[in-house]
Amino acid sequence: MTNHEEGRAPTLVFVHGTNSSSALGTGLIRELTLRGHRALMVDLPGHGDEAFYPRAYQAPQDLQALATEPSPLAKITIDDYVERVVDVVRRARRLGPVILAGASQGGVTVSRVGNAIPELLDRVVYVAAYCCVDLPNLAAYLSTPENSDSLLPQVTQALVADPAVLGVTRLNWRSADPAVIRGVKEALAGDFTDEGVSRLLNLLEPDETAGIPMADARGEAHTWGRIPRTYVRFTLDRLIPPALQDRFIQEADRLTPDNPTDVRSVAAPHVGPFDRPEVVEIFSELLSR
Repeated sequence: MTNHEEGRAPTLVFVHGTNSSSALGTGLIRELTLRGHRALMVDLPGHGDEAFYPRAYQAPQDLQALATEPSPLAKITIDDYVERVVDVVRRARRLGPVILAGASQGGVTVSRVGNAIPELLDRVVYVAAYCCVDLPNLAAYLSTPENSDSLLPQVTQALVADPAVLGVTRLNWRSADPAVIRGVKEALAGDFTDEGVSRLLNLLEPDETAGIPMADARGEAHTWGRIPRTYVRFTLDRLIPPALQDRFIQEADRLTPDNPTDVRSVAAPHVGPFDRPEVVEIFSELLSR
């Protein structure tokens, strides 16, 4: 089914990444809306209006308590994420075609939704996102040669609890440790100003369900593999290096040689921001087809 055959304008449904929310995509949604497109960001369960902020996270922080305070996100699974997005896609589909996009860890949910309801999706888009094909899950790709120069360890300096014990990846974005702030800038926001990094830190959420990186997220050829897909490479990404992004593209194309990936490249760090003119233009063009 094409947008022309459908005769109605498509809707973009965008899934955020780890320890974040729809707040990181408001600029993209605003710019696309001002161009006359229909687009929305989805808050995954436990994020956005449902985010959990431990009492010990408030100032003055109690780091000992922060390491042990239970989180409701520990009970959330990838199935809950998929259910949330499938519901949004079904509602949007009543209005016409749907393009499903995801950033970073959001790619895990995009692939799982693609496996579940391929007939409801006209395109999937990965924006510097994990797109598992040969290996079973996000975590498996962290030890690949293509990920060897990832600066993820600079971000995990902010960890304040054991994910295996607490059931969540809890990061202290409010840390005043210069090494943590410098690590976040280098890994996530390479060309941001210091003020931009401060704004980013205040948009990020402390807790993320720990089980998502271990969840099977392989795209299946007979379902997900039927959906046209685009991969937006961020060439300045220090968290998911371009070499790993290229591996995702190559694996997907080997799995579905008759459905090759539409590849775009943008000179941006991991978190964009997604309202960069080049990114807005890519989505505007996809929504105009």
